[in-house]
Amino acid sequence: MNMRLAEKIAARCPDVPVRAGVGLDAYTTLRVGGPADAFAEPESEAQLISLLRAAQEEGVPVLLMGNGSNLLVRDGGFRGLAVRLGRNFAKIQVDGEKITAQAGALMSQLSRAAREAELTGLEFAQGIPGTVGGGVYMNAGAYGGEVGPLIDHVRVLTEAGEILTIPGSDMAFAYRHTRAMEEKWIILSAVFCLKKGDGAAIEEAMRDFAARRREKQPLEYPSAGSFFKRPTGYFAGKLIEDAGLKGLTVGGAQVSEKHAGFLINRGGATAADFLALKDRVTAEVQARFGVTLEPEVRIVGEGA
Repeated sequence: MNMRLAEKIAARCPDVPVRAGVGLDAYTTLRVGGPADAFAEPESEAQLISLLRAAQEEGVPVLLMGNGSNLLVRDGGFRGLAVRLGRNFAKIQVDGEKITAQAGALMSQLSRAAREAELTGLEFAQGIPGTVGGGVYMNAGAYGGEVGPLIDHVRVLTEAGEILTIPGSDMAFAYRHTRAMEEKWIILSAVFCLKKGDGAAIEEAMRDFAARRREKQPLEYPSAGSFFKRPTGYFAGKLIEDAGLKGLTVGGAQVSEKHAGFLINRGGATAADFLALKDRVTAEVQARFGVTLEPEVRIVGEGA
C-alpha cells in the first residue's frame, strides 16, 4: 500500500479532505473490499477536477464511486485514489417537467422528487440502490423501465478534463451500456424529461414496485443486485436456478435462495468468496446450457 499517496493528494488539493487506507467495504452494498490508498469525497465539480488532476500528476489510477451498489472491490483493496460522489454531490432541482440531478443523488431520491412533483416516468427507479451517476453511466433499469429514454442531456467530464453537455440522443443508450463507458466519461449531472401524471397513480405504482421487490428479492442481505447481465434470449436468474445452484455457498457468499440472480453476503463474506462463487456459477451454467454469464457488477482492485 502506498501510505504516502493520501498526503501527496492532500497537498495538491488543500480544500478537500483526503484520507488514507479507508476500507471500501463500508462503501459498497456487498460489504466487502480492501482499503484504498487514498479516499476523498468532493463537494463540487471544481474539487472533483482538482482531485483527478492530482491523481494524474501522481500517476495513479482513480476509482470513481457512487453508492457502491454495482461494485466488487477485491480484498487487497485499490492502489490509487478512490473518489466517492455522495451526499455532498447530490442536488436535485425540479423545473416544470424536467428534473436536474447531480451524479451523487440516489436514484431513489430522484424517484421520490418526481413523485412529489407529480411527474411520471421514474416510478421504476424507486428501488434502484445506485446513484444518478452510476444509473446514467450504465443505463440502469428495472421492471421494464430504463434511464436512457428519459434523458434530455448529460453533463460529463472527459479524460482531458473538459466538461461537455451531451444530448441524450447522443449517449448511445443500450442494455447496461452507454457511450460514457466507451469514452471513459465521468457523469457530473443529468436532466430528466418527464411528464405530468396523477399523484395517486404514481404513488400506487411505486408501492407496487416496492412490494414486488420485497417479495422476490433478498433485500435483507447485502448484495449488488443482479450480479450477472441478462444473456440474449435468457434470464440469468432462471439459468442459475435451473442449474440447481440456489443456495450454493462459498464462505460467506451465497446464491440467494429467494432469487438466484442475486449473490448475497450471508455474513463475513470476502471478495474472494464472491469471486469463487461467481466462477462456480459461470462454469456450471456454461456446462449445462452453453450460455456464458457475464458479471453486471464491476470488479476492481487487487487480490489479498
